[in-house]
Amino acid sequence: MKRLSAIGIILVALCILLDSCSSTKLVSSWTAKDVTIPQSSKVLVIALMGNKDRKLRENVENSIVENLKTHGVSAGSALAEYGPKDFDGLDEKVAVQKIKEKGYDGAFTIALLDKTKSKSYVPGGFGIMPYPYGFWGYYRPMYARVYEPGYYQVTNKFMLEANFFNLVGDKLVYSAQTKTINPDSPQSLASEFSKTLFEDMVKKGVIK
Repeated sequence: MKRLSAIGIILVALCILLDSCSSTKLVSSWTAKDVTIPQSSKVLVIALMGNKDRKLRENVENSIVENLKTHGVSAGSALAEYGPKDFDGLDEKVAVQKIKEKGYDGAFTIALLDKTKSKSYVPGGFGIMPYPYGFWGYYRPMYARVYEPGYYQVTNKFMLEANFFNLVGDKLVYSAQTKTINPDSPQSLASEFSKTLFEDMVKKGVIK
């Protein structure tokens, strides 16, 4: 019986560990036909996030900038270049002109579409229904259900959307949405997001 209890505790611990691991998945993506971001481009990376997510904005912009540079494209962070509120109150024409004046011909926007935090109770044990045969087949899962402690699981979910615009023709070149569950930190979220995004962009020929 003690051995069974130990096994149950180990399984619960593994479940908690697995649930706490971060994962980023591509939800959807769209690419304009026969369009590639040229290496001669200069791209401004703009993360659209509130003041409460300032650290995430900084990490996302820096991560995208570094990935663009890795692929030979010149890039800059809007937060570093203009500050957190430099575009506030400006109409579209003035804002675009302000960006172009610094030599940017492309804009890479990242918007935080959704951020949710939920808490749910996971009951103890590893069986929901007893096995349809034998005493031990019934006793073992039922014991776990009755005697093993449950736990509360907190899930943090982030939905991000990325769009790349060619400012010369004001055309959308690439768009994608991702979902990240339980990131370890703003830095890890930004890193996983960028990795997922650029893998898709390379695969689809948007960037070389």
